[in-house]
This record gives sequence, structure tokens and C-alpha cells, in this order.
Amino acid sequence: MSQCSCCSSCTSCLRCFYSCSCKRVKKEVPSKCGCIWMLLVLSVFIYTLIWLYVTLILKNDIHNFNEEIFRLAGLWQDWSVILITVAAVLASYCFFLLILAICLVVSSQPLNLHWVHKILVCFCVVLVSLGIIGLDLKWQIEWKAVAISLQATSPFLHIGAVIGVSALAWVLAAYFWETKNKVLKCLLPMVYIILVAALFVSPLLISSPCIMKASDLPLKPRILGHRGAPMLAPENTMMSFNKMVNSGAKVFETDVMVSWDGIPFLMHDETLQRTTNVSQVFPLRSRQNATDFTWPELQMLNAGEWFLQRNPFGAEGSLTKTEREEVLQQKIPSLEEVSIACQERNISMIFDLRPPPEGHPYYKTFVNVTVNTILNVSTRQDLILWLPDDDREEVMKMAPGFKQIYGRKREKNETLDAVNLSYTNISVSDIRSYRQDNISVNLFVVNKPWLFSHVWCAGATSVTTNACHLFKDLKQPIWLLDPDNYLIIWIVADVVALIHIIWAFLVQRACYAKREEEESEAVLLMKIENLVA
Repeated sequence: MSQCSCCSSCTSCLRCFYSCSCKRVKKEVPSKCGCIWMLLVLSVFIYTLIWLYVTLILKNDIHNFNEEIFRLAGLWQDWSVILITVAAVLASYCFFLLILAICLVVSSQPLNLHWVHKILVCFCVVLVSLGIIGLDLKWQIEWKAVAISLQATSPFLHIGAVIGVSALAWVLAAYFWETKNKVLKCLLPMVYIILVAALFVSPLLISSPCIMKASDLPLKPRILGHRGAPMLAPENTMMSFNKMVNSGAKVFETDVMVSWDGIPFLMHDETLQRTTNVSQVFPLRSRQNATDFTWPELQMLNAGEWFLQRNPFGAEGSLTKTEREEVLQQKIPSLEEVSIACQERNISMIFDLRPPPEGHPYYKTFVNVTVNTILNVSTRQDLILWLPDDDREEVMKMAPGFKQIYGRKREKNETLDAVNLSYTNISVSDIRSYRQDNISVNLFVVNKPWLFSHVWCAGATSVTTNACHLFKDLKQPIWLLDPDNYLIIWIVADVVALIHIIWAFLVQRACYAKREEEESEAVLLMKIENLVA
């Protein structure tokens, strides 16, 4: 009796959370409306789970999004924290409702989802849909990043999907044996069998590059510091350059502009607002183009305070007192200063050259000024990886020793030495094809270990990253799976899942038969009692 009382209490508790009703009811088959809402909750859970996965993938490029929001609204915020937190809360809530529904189905209890939950489930759909629409309208390139992540993690997603679908067998089996609807009794198993069969053979379509023998693994990609080491020091500063070198990177990736008086300097944004204190020093000129300032004016600015104030990568707390003091002393470096440092430390340099606006004194000659600055400090030409397309042929005549890097894919029958492409703009097969033709492939910007591992297995020559210190000691990809081992895992997972599904249907059939027997006995007892009475 105590066990039955305990089970009854648990069932009442589940119904209280799910239906906001603690009233005890007899066991019954869930209504059609209740089943529809359960399927909706399942669908919304999958929907929110997918969105949570997307927000986690966005984290590799979220710094670009943060920068764009700052340029548009002047607000600095790590939006990845907000996106991931909201997505996790929505997915957790839907998962909670789903677990309650599954327990109620197994207990043969009605599925009367309360109207508050219905509203919140619809709210989840609206919120996630707004996020997806916004991503599609404003940051569409990230869908390619998501596709790459699916390729990279497909073996694990396959195993997870098999586990999830096989666990669903308990609910489906319970409903299958209980329902009297002949259409559903035929349709649901058919759909489920098709889904399971598709999952079981899906590895035939999986082509993750890290499914390979360890002996076939390409060399580890070289590391290019994106604006130095911006996770450890203010971007495009000498401190950032030194941190990058200490992290083992051999190439400094930066951005070059030419000042009003003809001095090339390092700066990424069109304005100085994000990375300097220009609003304090020149409050009336803070929105002007960075190239509108003279070199003496640029040297009046502090290029490190913002790093401590905004903490762009969450690393501020790890800085020592000495490092904080060094951050506060950072100025905007000139190209000459950096070129000398590259020569002294045998570091290569690659940069985007940002043209000044029309009306600038060096609007037509900014390329020549940049090249001459490098040549005048006698920097070894082979240390310069020339990326800008502007006047490339003239640059090749002025400095034949510069290594020419192309920011585009090769055209048919074209011979290139090296390309610098976004990781979203080239496939694994293309990377391997380029490497077979001795074309170096640099991919940008790769910040997460899963993505670094993916392009490593694909055969990339090098990567541009904000996280050079994190990749320094990475000896191998975070996962590497021998094809033969994956075949064994695939077969074992499918066999175990199939056995589990059959077991679930047999157990639920036995439970259904027992309930039928108990109900028959109860009816018989009632008849006997009536006759005696």
C-alpha cells in the first residue's frame, strides 16, 4: 500500500507541474489534443536545442559581432553570454516539460498542458525564430560556420541522435499499445521505423575530416596572431605583438592606415573610438576617420585603457599588476616601429591596407607610402606577406622579394603560391586540392579548438587567430578517429539501439497486458460484489 501511495503521490506531483492540477485521476490513454501538445513540446525542444547549438558555434566569431554593435550603437557587450544563456534557459524549460510529459505517458496519465505552459512554449518559438531571422538577415555567413561545425562533429551528433531516438521508443511504445486508433497504430510505428533506419545508415553520408588514421594527419597549421595576441593585450599594439611572439606565433597579422601627414600606422577600425581614448582627447573629432589625424595627434592617444575598461575577451582578471601598467602605457604603433621589431625577432608580417577617404593628401599614393616605409627600414622583404590587391603589379616591381598572398580563390588554370581566405569560404576538398598543388592555405579567423582541429585535419597550412596562446601547446586535434574504429562504434551503437527499442516495446507490451488483466479483475470483482449485494 505504501508503494502504491508513493507512486500515486509522484504522479500527482508530475500532473501538478504539467497541468497545474493535483487531482488524482484514473489511468487513461492521453487525449489527441494532449498528444499534439506533447509533440509540439518535443518539436520546440529540438528547435531550442538547435538554436543553443548555433549560439555556441557563433562564439568563434562573436567578437566581430561585438565590434559591429559598438560601431553602430557605441555599446560594448559580449553578446555571446546573453545569447547562450537565453538559449540554454529556453532549451532547459522545454526539456523539463518534455520529461514531465514522458513520465505522464508512461504512467498512463492525461496530458493536459496548462495554458501558462502553452503560452511560454509559444514564446520560446517566437524568441528563437526572431534570433534565426536576425542571424539570416544580418550575419548570414554564420550559417556556413554552422554547416562546418556539423561536418566536424557529425560522428558525435549521430551517436547522440541514435540515443535520443531509441529513448523515445518508451513513449511511443506506451502510446502504441494503449491507443485504440487504428490509423495512429499503423502510422506512428511506420514513421518511427523510417526515422530509425535513416539514422542507422546516416554515417554513410558523414565526411568529417578528422575521421582518418593518425599516420595521415597533416602537419599542424602555423599560427598567425590576429592583430597580435588580442586576448592577452590591446590589439594592434606593441604589447600585443610581444605577447604574440611569446606565444609561439611567427606571423603578425595587422591593419595599416596612413595618417594625414603620411605616416603609416596600425589601426583596424575606420574611427578611433573603440580602441583609443579619442573621445576624451579630441571630443569634437571622435567620429572622424582615423586617417584624418596627424601622427603627433595620434601619439597623444592612449591605445590600452579601453582593454581594461571593456575587457573584450574576459582576460582582464588574469593580468598581473605589471601587465596592467604596461597596458595603460600603450600607444598606436607606426608601421616603421613594427617593421623594425619584425626584423629583429624574425617575424613575418601580413596586413590589410585600408585606403584613406577621397580628399586625403595620400589618397592616391598610400600604397607607395606603405611600401617605401618598409623598404626604408631595410626590413627583409621575404618577411612581408603582401596581401592588398591595390597596385599589386607595381608593388611586385618595387619590392620583388615580398611574398604575394591572394585573398581570393584561384581561377581555372591559375597558379598561385598562397591564399588567405575565410574558413567559411573554402571546403575541405578545396583545401586538400590546393595543398596537393603546393598552394599554401591560410584561414581566418579561427578561435576555437574544435575549428582549429577541423582545419588541421583538412590540411590548412596556417590559421589567423585571436587565441595563439591557446593553440601553442596543442599537440594533436581535440579528436581524431580511426575509420575502422568509427565503423565498430557505428555498428555497436546501431545494434544496441535496436535491442533497446525492441526491449522497450516488449516491456511496454507486458505492462499493458498487466494493466488489462488488473482492470479485468477489478471489473469481475465489481460484478461479484453487485451480485452478492
